[in-house]
Parts: sequence; structure tokens; C-alpha cells
Amino acid sequence: MFESIRMFFILLPLVLLSCGGTRMVTVTPAGLDSTLRNPGRGFATTHQYNSDIGDRLHPPSTVVQFRWYWNQLEPEEGKIRFGMIDSVLTRCRAEGQKLDFRVMCQNGTPRVPLWVREAGARGMPYRDNPDNWQPYYDDPVFLQKHENLIRALASHYDGHPDMNNFDIGTVGRWGEWHTGGTGMEMPDDSTRRTIINQYLRYWEKTPLIMLIGGGEGLRYAVANGAGWRADCLGDMGGFNDDWNHMEDFYQQALDEADANDAWKTAPVVFETCWTIRYWFEQGWDLDFILSEALRWHASVLNNATESVPEQWWPAIVEFEKKMGYRFALRRMVHPSGVRPGGMMLVEMEWENAGVAPIYRNYPLTFRLLNKRTGEAVNLDADVDITGWLPGATVLQLTVPIPETLGTDTYGLGVGLLDTFTQKPGIKLANEGLGADGWYWLSEIEVR
Repeated sequence: MFESIRMFFILLPLVLLSCGGTRMVTVTPAGLDSTLRNPGRGFATTHQYNSDIGDRLHPPSTVVQFRWYWNQLEPEEGKIRFGMIDSVLTRCRAEGQKLDFRVMCQNGTPRVPLWVREAGARGMPYRDNPDNWQPYYDDPVFLQKHENLIRALASHYDGHPDMNNFDIGTVGRWGEWHTGGTGMEMPDDSTRRTIINQYLRYWEKTPLIMLIGGGEGLRYAVANGAGWRADCLGDMGGFNDDWNHMEDFYQQALDEADANDAWKTAPVVFETCWTIRYWFEQGWDLDFILSEALRWHASVLNNATESVPEQWWPAIVEFEKKMGYRFALRRMVHPSGVRPGGMMLVEMEWENAGVAPIYRNYPLTFRLLNKRTGEAVNLDADVDITGWLPGATVLQLTVPIPETLGTDTYGLGVGLLDTFTQKPGIKLANEGLGADGWYWLSEIEVR
């Protein structure tokens, strides 16, 4: 911090020179303590949308999870149901949510399409229930047809503005990388890596996540840029009095997979074990569960849209504020005036008061608005905010002013821009939000 301040005073004479001796303006925006509904963080729904929550006591959702079996997605070879997926993405945008997408190949009756099996992909009935069926994940026909599917999905949706993440699923029951209750074996490490590589090869823009129980596969996925998810947050003994996920599994699995720092570059996503209400009924320690989720840098939690117990609502609200990222502008210093064709040198101090970064860039942008004529221009600060980890970030910026900008008094706004809509896409923990989505914090003369 002191180094940043020192650098700023080195820059200050340049500002004064370029602006003809203009004075500097310091802005300290007021903070905001309310919840912020922002993309890619907060609570999630499954096969339901925000409007389906109704009057249940539950935080609004920013993510919706859809899990499709392969035979649902591609009932005939090469005829993927893109229209079905597109309709979900359209609804996501209308509901202010983004899609968490998973492909599944197994649970009970055959979920691999009939045409794949007719092409020669082999499998085996469950040992404890011969009516159920598991593919041989190392079968070359299965692997080739599966790769075709993952490639085709990526060609349509990798980097899609309404995609939140794509789940490295496929293997095991519900694509959860386990075969519990089937009597069947999981594929070996080589086969797991082959399937993971199919995702890594084609999904380069949308963040990937993988179940924490993937063992050596998780280590490989995380080492290649994936995040992780866990589907039993809150379990304090619901399966076994002598073992639970919270104390006996999650941290141990992260240590084994060298995945403790994965959150810095890719999301951490949780599903509740049962629901938060079930935790309440069992008398489990809410503070411990939520503090561990934050320690693991959770960005998203899926609670199946079930109502939160009223007694626990204040704690859930405070938890929701800390999930993922929470950006606040603490201080901004800028010249009171600039020249057309000149430079605006700005220092900003930001704080990420959440527990994780943002995983899609929303470029930091200034907006100058002529209060007399309504003329407006956006100025890209050339900042990638995906590197803003929890804590303070100090920026020294040199922003070009267009030569064509007319001389007058301009409002100075700040926003984190959605590159798809070209409008601000992130709400800040600051007052000053305008109806247009910009935070109008100061004024500047162009002269």
C-alpha cells in the first residue's frame, strides 16, 4: 500500500503538467452493506429458476444447474438438442441467472444413447440390480462418441455469456465420479484422465469444475485449470455417526489432490447435503458449516430452493454477502480537468470483501457524461479484474481522452462492463448507483 502511494506521488507532477496545473480530486465513495445479486456467485437452483422460488424464505439465485443424461441431449447421432439448451439459456438471461451444465451417462437404466450401444459401446448390468447398466468408460467406441459430444457442445457454448461453468461430469452415477450402490468399479486413472482431457481440450473460455471425490482425476483437472465442486456441504453425520463430509473428507481430499489453491483461478461450487432446513432439524452447527464453506472459498451454493429456517435467516444473509466476490471502491483520485487528446491519470483503491475472485472479466471502465448535451463516452481502463483476490487492490491508471471530446463539464462514472451487453454488469458495495447501471462518483472538466 505504501509503495502504491509513493508511486502515485511520482505520477502527480505528470498529472499537473498534462492538465495545466489542475488540482487533484479525492473521492471516497460511501459503502453499502446490503446483499448484491451478481453473476457467478451466490445461491443456485436446480432445474428451477428464480421465479419458481415463490414466497419461500430463500436468497435470490444467480446460477441455475441443469444436469442432462446423454440420451436426452443426443437421441440420434449428431442431432444434439441445441434448441432445448438454447431455451434454457434464454430463460436464464430473463431470470438473471447463468447456467451450470453437466452431462451424465449413468444412473439406473441405460443413459448412454441406444445408437452408441448399437455402434458397439459395451457396458455391464449392475451386480445388485441387473435391470440397471453402466458403460465401460474405457471402451473406444464410447470414448470417441463421447468426445464428439463434448466437442460439439463446446463449439456452441464455450464462452457463451449466459454460461457460468461446465461440469466435468460423465463418469459415475449422475456424473458424480462415484459408483456407490451399484457394486461396480470406477474406471482406472488412465481412463479418467482421457475423459477429463476431452473437456480440457475443447472448453477453453467457460470455467470447468470437477467433483471433489474424483481422486487422482481431480488432481489432474485442477493442475490444468479446473475448479471443484462438492455435493454434500453440511453433512455432520447424516450417513454415519463416526464419519462425515465436513470433518473427515473435504479437506483431506483437497490436500490429496493439491487443490487448496484452485479457487484462485476457477470456481468452488457446493450443494447442500439434504437442505439447510435439514441441518436445522438435526441441530448441526451452522456457524461451523458456513465458516468452513468460506474457508474453502465458496462462490456458489445450491440449496435446492428449499426455505431457510427463519431463525437462521440473518446468518444465511451474512454468509451470502461473503460468498464469491464483493467489490467496493474505497478511494479514487483523479484530476479536476483533462484536455482532449490528453491523459487522465487515476489512482484507485478497491477492496474485494468476498472470499474468491471473479472468474469472467468485466473490464473496468470509466464513463464521461456531458450534463448539458447528454454526450457520453466510455474509457476502457485496460484492467483485468479476474486477478482481484480477496483484500485490497491499488491501481495507477493512465487513460487516454479522445481528441474529439468537446470541452465542457462531465459527470465521471465507473462501471465493470459486461462485454456482451456493453453495459455495467456488476453491482458494487457502494452507494451512487445510477438507473443506467453506472456509479456516478465525481465530475471532471474537459478544457
